[in-house]
Amino acid sequence: MTETRTLHFDNARQLQSLYANDFKLLKGMEASLGVKVTTREGWVKLEGEPEKLDKAQRVFDQLEEAQKKGVPIQKHEFQYALNSVSESRGDNLSDAVSMKITTSPRKPPIVVRSTGQRSYVEAIDNRDIVFGIGPAGTGKTYLAVAMAVAAGEALGFLPGELEQKIMPYLRPLYDALRDMLEPEEIERAIARQTIEVAPLAYMRGRTLNNAFVILDEAQNTTTEQMFMLLTRIGPHSKCVITGDVTQIDLPTNRRSGVVEALQALKNIPGIAIVYFSERDVVRHELVRSIITAYQQHRSPAPSMRK
Repeated sequence: MTETRTLHFDNARQLQSLYANDFKLLKGMEASLGVKVTTREGWVKLEGEPEKLDKAQRVFDQLEEAQKKGVPIQKHEFQYALNSVSESRGDNLSDAVSMKITTSPRKPPIVVRSTGQRSYVEAIDNRDIVFGIGPAGTGKTYLAVAMAVAAGEALGFLPGELEQKIMPYLRPLYDALRDMLEPEEIERAIARQTIEVAPLAYMRGRTLNNAFVILDEAQNTTTEQMFMLLTRIGPHSKCVITGDVTQIDLPTNRRSGVVEALQALKNIPGIAIVYFSERDVVRHELVRSIITAYQQHRSPAPSMRK
């Protein structure tokens, strides 16, 4: 039986801010939940079956609660709330985005944008070695840099010519730093060698004390390189290792260091392993669909699993 339910808000501007003033998001809600959504002034009218109306109302409740916590609602936040309800997940937007990382008094705080990201940040807070494993676009490197900047520990420096050669590989790290610090803060940190970005080979023989170490793209380390890095960690240091085991570029006869480490270290109390999924993707909404489609395409057919 079809019913009608009207939700009232303080004013039209507040309501519009809950769907980023983008009517396409409301159309997406209609398609996803099987309801009709009409909005004018400071109210939104929902039409559909009672249980579907309940779901639509829960989406708006999540969005409003997150907004009250200071989170601006954009397409990602709206879609996260909608997906959590339509997929009957236990997580919700308000819980996911309630954690913020302050990196600079001149920059807005970094807002955690999914429950996977929240678990990752909590693990970095509480453990000295953390593996962040999952697909592209889930914020593994970005959040690791944010936590390092917030901690104020030693992070990038490379001598001129070498830095220029490997700059394309370091771009994600520098892009993250620019989001979190003013240009003069970055230059000052590099001049003082508070920030040091170096190839993994440069770590041999060193002990990394009082440092926040990030190993990015770790799926392409060899087993020897991974063991070497993990045994460089000194007192008062943290190490975050990020990677995507579906994008290993090593020769077929070389085993990935991160794959071995995930198996060998899974039961050590001081080490956390956080797995991200396509639900944690915070890039374009199509990235999530692309990852899911590739996973299905690359999975063996049922007849081949026997």
